[in-house]
Parts: sequence; C-alpha cells; structure tokens
Amino acid sequence: MRVLVQRSKKSNVKVDNKVVGSISSGLVLLVGFTYGDSEEIIDKMIKKIINLRIFDDENGVMNKSILDYGGEILSISQFTLYADTKKGNRPSYINALKSDEATILYDIFNKKIKEYINVETGVFGAEMEVNIINDGPITIMLEL
Repeated sequence: MRVLVQRSKKSNVKVDNKVVGSISSGLVLLVGFTYGDSEEIIDKMIKKIINLRIFDDENGVMNKSILDYGGEILSISQFTLYADTKKGNRPSYINALKSDEATILYDIFNKKIKEYINVETGVFGAEMEVNIINDGPITIMLEL
C-alpha cells in the first residue's frame, strides 16, 4: 500500500465538472494498493496517517497531527502510484492491484479512517480533476 500525503490549505475533486469531494484544510491522500495488501496493512497505514506530525504547533514547528490540528481528509484512489518506469518510457502498472480488488480495499480504508476524522472522496475509477492547494508545500510518501 502506498499513500502520498499532501498537507493542503484547500482541495477538491470533480467528476464531469461536478465537485464530488471538497475540504477546507487538512490532508489530501492519494491512495494506491498492490498485491498482498490487507485490512491489517490498512489499519497500520491509517494509524501512521492520523498520527503523522506535519502540522505546525504554536511555535511554528511541525509537531501536530491531523487529529491535533482538526482538519479534514480528501482521499483519492490512485493506481498510478504503482507505476513501474524501469524499462522504457511507458509506465507499467502490473504492480497495481486489479480494480475489483482495489475498490474493496479503498472502501475499507475510507470507512475505517472516517472513524477518526471527516473524509471526502473522489469516485473510484472515474476520470477525476483534483485541485490541490498544497500547504508548505508538504508532501510525504508512505509505503507499507
């Protein structure tokens, strides 16, 4: 499982020019799954994300988690996180989990993280327009 975490001032996702998910501030998560991923891995990833200290405290030091900060999450499915570009110029997505299996894990991921914080989502498998105002910019790749 890979999640690209971006601290965001404001973000939204559109499908067919219609906003389907929007946050004012918090985290944008680009979420990808691979073979062997499970609920156990999802639980570990969620724990890492919600406790990741990347928000400024009163002294301007990145010392607060999303839970301390009180923001929201915009979660976007992103199979391209598993692009393999070692050979040639055309990425291979052979390591990305097939969509029927990935859909199930993505739904579980979002359901479980919603137990901690407000989560908005895109539409799995849809052609999406994601608008992110990155704060910092802070961007971190997590992999389990």
